[in-house]
Amino acid sequence: MAMTEVSERYRRLSDAFAAKIAGVPEAAWSNETPCEEWTARDLVAHVVATQGMFEGLVGRSIGDLPSVEESPAAAWDAARSVIQRNLEDPSSASVEFDGFSGRSTFEAAVDRFLCTDLVVHGWDLARATGQDETIAPEVVTRVKGIAEGFGQGM
Repeated sequence: MAMTEVSERYRRLSDAFAAKIAGVPEAAWSNETPCEEWTARDLVAHVVATQGMFEGLVGRSIGDLPSVEESPAAAWDAARSVIQRNLEDPSSASVEFDGFSGRSTFEAAVDRFLCTDLVVHGWDLARATGQDETIAPEVVTRVKGIAEGFGQGM
């Protein structure tokens, strides 16, 4: 398995998201998030499901995962391990597909969307559950540039 800049970024961001999940007090899982109509648990379920959606874009399945309802941390760890494994396998990372913005590879799509999603929803989860919501300036700059590239789709 080979670590690339993208696989390292995904690992770092998925670890940060895992830390935010671990930091949620049990009573805060029903807290509302900045995402309309989502609780903290709903937000984690959304992020977990999005990992599976990206596997589906390249004809793969994320497989059976633990329930977010029963264990948000276990569900997240299982989902992110599939993505990480496929990013570290050059043949899996380089699989191409036609997506929302044209032809892409799995790795490039993960970098553009999932890595951005982890920053945005990490902030949402932190805000909803009273955790530190600080984002490093260089990460904000990167995410802002990517988001601007989404144009009207954003």
